[in-house]
Amino acid sequence: MSARSESESRVPEPRATSVLFGHGAAETALLDAYRSGRIPHAWLIGGPQGIGKATLAYRMAKFVLANPNAASRDVTAAKSLAVDLNNPAARQVASGSHGGLLTLERIFNDKGTLAANISVNQAREALPFFGSTAALDGWRVCIVDTVEDLNVSAANALLKVIEEPPAHALFFLISHMPNRVLATIQSRCRKLPLKPLSERDVALAAANALNLQPEDSAIPDAAKFADGSVLRALTLLEGDALGLHQRTLDLLNALPRVDARALHSLGDALPLNDRVSLRAFVETIDRWLGAHLRKPDAGVDLARLARLAEVWEKINSAARDVESFNLERKPLVFSAFDMLAEASR
Repeated sequence: MSARSESESRVPEPRATSVLFGHGAAETALLDAYRSGRIPHAWLIGGPQGIGKATLAYRMAKFVLANPNAASRDVTAAKSLAVDLNNPAARQVASGSHGGLLTLERIFNDKGTLAANISVNQAREALPFFGSTAALDGWRVCIVDTVEDLNVSAANALLKVIEEPPAHALFFLISHMPNRVLATIQSRCRKLPLKPLSERDVALAAANALNLQPEDSAIPDAAKFADGSVLRALTLLEGDALGLHQRTLDLLNALPRVDARALHSLGDALPLNDRVSLRAFVETIDRWLGAHLRKPDAGVDLARLARLAEVWEKINSAARDVESFNLERKPLVFSAFDMLAEASR
C-alpha cells in the first residue's frame, strides 16, 4: 500500500493534482527539453518539502505518456504541461494504473506500519520495468519520491539503471535536500531546483485543493505561516493545527526556558494515530530552526550553529520513527525541547 494512500488529511495526492502554482519557469524548462528531442533522461527536482516537486513530476509524466511523440503538433503547440483530465493516460497516472509509470516511495506493510525507507527490492523493480519490451511501447517514467528515502542498497540499485538507461526512459528524482544526494546520482541528473512559493501562490493552491476561495476560512493565516509550502498550509488547516502551531511556537520562543506543564499539555494534544498534529508539531520546529540558522548573525557563533543543526537532524529522525511505528508523542515532545534548550544556551 502506498504511503500516500492513507487518508490522513485533505492533502491531495500529487499524481491526482491537475493544477500547478508558482513553478512556470521549471515547467517551461521541462517542456522545452522534451520538444528539443534531446531531453536528459534523469532529473533531480529539489527544494523544500510541500512546494509542488512531486506535482510537477507527475504533471510531466502525464504529458509525456499522453504525448509520446515529442515532434507532434500537440507538443509543439503546447503552452504548458497541462493535459486534458479526460485523456486516458492522465486518468491512468492519476489512479496509479498506467503501465508506463513506476513510482518508488515508502510503503505500508501488511501490519499498517510505514516503512522507514525505500527498500532495495523496490528499487530493483526498475530493472524489469525498463528492461521489458513487451509491457508498453513509448516512454517509461520512474518517479522517486523521495531520494532521501532510498536506503544505501536501493540507491546503488537505482544508480545502475540510471547509468545505463534504455531508450525512452525518464527518471524524476524528488529531493528535499538535493545537495546531500549521492554525488554519483547528482552527476547523472539534470538539476531542476524549485523555490518556496509566494504567500499568494500558497493561498491559491490551498484554496484550490479545498475547493474554497483564497480569502476563505483560515487560509490567509495558514499561508502566512506556511513558509512557501502548500503541504504545510494544508496541514495547518487541519483540525486545530494552527492552534498547535502557535502553542509550539510560543514554547520555542521561550527557550532555553522550558515550561514542563506546557510540554505535558502539548504532548496530550498529539494523540496516537494523528499524523496531522504530529506533522504540525515537527514542521513548526523545522521552520523555527530554519529561521534561526538563516539569521544574518547566525554564523558568528559557529559552535551554537552546529549544535542546532545536529539537534534538527536528531528531532526529524526521532519524529520519523514515531510516525513510522505510531509511538507515543509525549516523549518526542520532551526530548525535542530538552535538546533544543541545551543547544540554545
